[in-house]
Amino acid sequence: MASLLMARVAEVTEHIIRLLNRHLSGYEVRTVERLGEGQDNAAYEVNGELVVRQSKADEPDERGEAVEREAAVLAVVSELSPLPVPRPIFVDEEAGVLAYRKLPGLPLNLHPVKEPARLAAPLGDFLSRLHAAPVERMEAFVPRDIYPLGELLEEAEGHYRDIVAQVPPTARRQVEEFLAAEAPPDPETPAFCHNDLGSEHLLVDVEASALTGVIDWTDAAIADPAYDLALVFRDLGPEVYERTLAHYHGRHDDTDHERVVFYARCAILEDIAYGVRTGIRPYADAGLAHLGHTFA
Repeated sequence: MASLLMARVAEVTEHIIRLLNRHLSGYEVRTVERLGEGQDNAAYEVNGELVVRQSKADEPDERGEAVEREAAVLAVVSELSPLPVPRPIFVDEEAGVLAYRKLPGLPLNLHPVKEPARLAAPLGDFLSRLHAAPVERMEAFVPRDIYPLGELLEEAEGHYRDIVAQVPPTARRQVEEFLAAEAPPDPETPAFCHNDLGSEHLLVDVEASALTGVIDWTDAAIADPAYDLALVFRDLGPEVYERTLAHYHGRHDDTDHERVVFYARCAILEDIAYGVRTGIRPYADAGLAHLGHTFA
């Protein structure tokens, strides 16, 4: 097993070196380290200064389309976002690879800040700017990603069946009561969204409790803005969520809040199920750690 892993690491390293030689002539690769892996991409750090993201789409055409679309989205988002976002230095559609200079900061999911409440104001400003972008303009770059909430609830039930043995007995009653209730009314006003604003995609200066960047725009879409806020609720808790709303200038009423909580609960069950199914424990561990406040 160890020899297979070493062979895979060597294969990935050689692949990245070939790509960098092709696109950055004369660039010397000294180190390649695996940063992490999600449902859509695997990411590697080169020389502590570049990030190389490999699409995990099954077909070559799909991989090429994915990275080409994300590069176009990043070009537009860099104009909108008050927070730093990646700026591609090359895109290789054939390989399904996008590379950019590493942004400052560390992923929030692995490096909690001392004062999370200080993240609320920049998050509120960031989401206000994002959600105010003209939908007609952004539709040229991203798809629509809006599904009936009843279908999401059915999916959440399936995820729960897969993970019930992992869920602490003290939390099962709240989860099962949620799954037995009706889904909220479907959203009416979509907006341009990051659409995957989990804490793993927020970079922070840990000592200063400051946001330094927002990464992974693969899932950006015209979607329900409540979903972006839902992941703040899920990962940072109700207090930071409420403080974020104080700096948020988009529409947000009781029906929007109901969807925020609904999405947060569906997303946490999906993350736990994904972590259990794939063996990528950080997803499962983070979800289990946040069950209490998400289902309170």
